[in-house]
Amino acid sequence: MNVRQSLHPLIATLTALLITAVSAHEPLPLRIEHRTAIRDLPAPAAATQALELRVINLDQWPEAEIHAALRSTAQILGQCGIRVTRADLLQVTAPETHRHFDTPRSRELARELALPKPAVFFTAGTRQIPAFDAEAIGRGNSRTRPELADTVWIAKGARDLGIVVAHELAHVLMDSGEHKSDTGNLMAESTTPQNTQLTAVQCERINSTGRRNGLLRGVD
Repeated sequence: MNVRQSLHPLIATLTALLITAVSAHEPLPLRIEHRTAIRDLPAPAAATQALELRVINLDQWPEAEIHAALRSTAQILGQCGIRVTRADLLQVTAPETHRHFDTPRSRELARELALPKPAVFFTAGTRQIPAFDAEAIGRGNSRTRPELADTVWIAKGARDLGIVVAHELAHVLMDSGEHKSDTGNLMAESTTPQNTQLTAVQCERINSTGRRNGLLRGVD
């Protein structure tokens, strides 16, 4: 029996199946309905770092609610000398299966959109277990899901929205999931209206890691 000859039909069959599977992949039916460039966000008196955000509205969140949240977020991050110079708000129509945070489907969504990072997604909810109101995915916890690196996912119904966005963005910029037990600290495990402060050490880590990962740039 000639093993080399007997393997040829099998290899040909597997190759054909692989080509069929690749060609059968179709892009998600996504549509960017409109974009709004938000530039009127609070800025610190002496900004040293500039941050640009892409903000994706997947579930008809009121734009005024997102805008108010971003104003609060910008004010909180301003204590670290960070100015949100621009936030591009995109209203995206996506299949119902992809409007919730769900790792495999959200990877597909992020891959298809291919937006600059960091990006904040306002979703219909979460299908993750355990379920959280918001999740941040940095470099350290995205090795098996690289499409989600440097993204934040906010579920409908999250309270204290501006604080939540600031908290999750700080996780991304520091590339750390660490929480602090200090009273009033933004990185406390629970986000509340009382938890908005960042220490000098935290600001240094946010700025240095954010710059190193290309998420922040120095202000001229």
